Amino acid sequence: MSQAKSGFSLRKQLGRGKQIAGMTTTIAGGLRAAQRIGAFKQPPREKLPRYIQAFCRKMAGSFGVKVVEVEPVQQHHGLWVSNHVSWMDIPVVGTVSPAFFLSKAEIGEWPVFGKLAHAAGTVFIQRGSGDAGSVAAQIASFLAKGFSVVFFPEATTTDGKKIKRIHGTLLQAAIDADVPVRPIVIAYVNKDGTLSEALPYYGKLTMIESLKKVLDTKDVTAYVLPLEPIDPKGLNKSSVTDLLQKRMQEGLAELHTRVLTTDPKA
Repeated sequence: MSQAKSGFSLRKQLGRGKQIAGMTTTIAGGLRAAQRIGAFKQPPREKLPRYIQAFCRKMAGSFGVKVVEVEPVQQHHGLWVSNHVSWMDIPVVGTVSPAFFLSKAEIGEWPVFGKLAHAAGTVFIQRGSGDAGSVAAQIASFLAKGFSVVFFPEATTTDGKKIKRIHGTLLQAAIDADVPVRPIVIAYVNKDGTLSEALPYYGKLTMIESLKKVLDTKDVTAYVLPLEPIDPKGLNKSSVTDLLQKRMQEGLAELHTRVLTTDPKA
């Protein structure tokens, strides 16, 4: 191995180590904050969003990702939705929205991350029969209590260049609870104004490979654009789904126009 190549490898390893140390420090800080406010016993949902937002911003920052609101994201109640590009979407969305995340119930049993998820007031979904309608009913019940929820309606990740087909089953929760659907769109952008190819986690990429790509990338900004909310009153699930599909497609195109120096489709 040449001296130059060896030096580059050492710098890469040091860079990864520094970011992992930052992530570990953030998690430890989150656990301490949760203990301090009694979130392990009973998550205080009314005050949790500001703690979650601070934690998520630090977590994104530990990976070198800066979160920027292209327009202010209003902190209102509703069923929040976002396009889905990466596992990084979770800290990014958590930074800008007051919503609680959805999770499969078994994740609550994971060490460390399961404890954090419980403390963060995560809505654990009991799938049981696998009926998505029952999941929507659980979300509607939570929304009706005045707490916001966020999910990714594409149901899979993308390369960040477009919006895939929206799956509208869970949007029924907004109709049943009579709360607005609040869409946002995310774009991960390099320092030179091009769309990041390191942040998207999709296709055959493994989690370890994705983590290494993110750790080795510098100066990425996650731009977030809030879109006009959708009032579901008088609409059925199909109408809300079609409207959301159109709004998110147009919104992502607008976001790209505002923050990219080149057309991502070129």
